[in-house]
Amino acid sequence: MPSAVIVEPLAHHRELIPLVAEWFVSEWPNWYGPGGPGNLAQDMDAFAASDSVLPVGMVIFENHVPVGAGALKAHSIPSHAHLSPWAAAGYVLPSCRGRGLGALLLQALVARAQALGFEHVHCGTSTAERLLTREGWQPIEVIEHASKRLTIFQSAA
Repeated sequence: MPSAVIVEPLAHHRELIPLVAEWFVSEWPNWYGPGGPGNLAQDMDAFAASDSVLPVGMVIFENHVPVGAGALKAHSIPSHAHLSPWAAAGYVLPSCRGRGLGALLLQALVARAQALGFEHVHCGTSTAERLLTREGWQPIEVIEHASKRLTIFQSAA
């Protein structure tokens, strides 16, 4: 039987904030872990505050079980403040990767951005180039950010 997959705003599932926070710490310990520059509590509150004003967090469910999350943010990379919005913090449980859930989450972020009146979404990544390329996103620049090489992508119109 095929699985039922849906993506919904984190604002509609605030009880999942601790779980999503746990995922983010495990995936990005240098950012959200002890001593990291990220403010986990502030980001979780912001991502769960609204479904119609940036930032907007989204949760992907498979058969009613949360299996991933991501966010649509107004700003991401300080040197590129002229670009907005940004797909950020895309996460799928390691046991669920490789089945297209990340692509569905990304599509939901783009759809949410379009519903909010944005034509394009941007993403800076050093790890998701293949996913973004498969989804039709275009690389627009390669930069050095926080001692990492990042490719900045723009979604298709």
